[in-house]
Amino acid sequence: MPFTEFWTWLESRPLAEHIGFTWWFPFLESIHVLAVGLVVGSILMVDLRLLGLTALRLPASLMTRELIPWTWGAFILAVITGTGLFMTRASVYIENPAFQIKLASLVLAGANMGWFQLKTFKDVDQWDTFVVTPPAAKLAGAASLLLWVIVVFAGRWVGHII
Repeated sequence: MPFTEFWTWLESRPLAEHIGFTWWFPFLESIHVLAVGLVVGSILMVDLRLLGLTALRLPASLMTRELIPWTWGAFILAVITGTGLFMTRASVYIENPAFQIKLASLVLAGANMGWFQLKTFKDVDQWDTFVVTPPAAKLAGAASLLLWVIVVFAGRWVGHII
């Protein structure tokens, strides 16, 4: 089954139609916005610490340990609600440039986080309490901020480019 047929099939599922034609769409959209806000807000705090702009008295490892569980919980909720929203008009959204930018930015943000966790953060004990973080940590924080701003902006544009 070609992809265009798959997307059409997906949006014709009873669950997709139910979400699209009832109060579930605005409900899921509201939860999605709240979840994205928590994701971006918690990541923002870690990124600002990595950039040396806030919470300078807190070790970077403490901020990460305390905030990342909230980030992951909210991210999972955002994925679930986003999937519900997407499936209502999958064939339209999949061709939407804003949606494509949002997904690409999410993938890049995930790659940035993975690189940071596997490479830069493994040496956190050497710079954990420093006000000035290493260039790699600053770069990861700046890239993360930029990518998440793009995700949010592109996400807002999805509904307006149809």
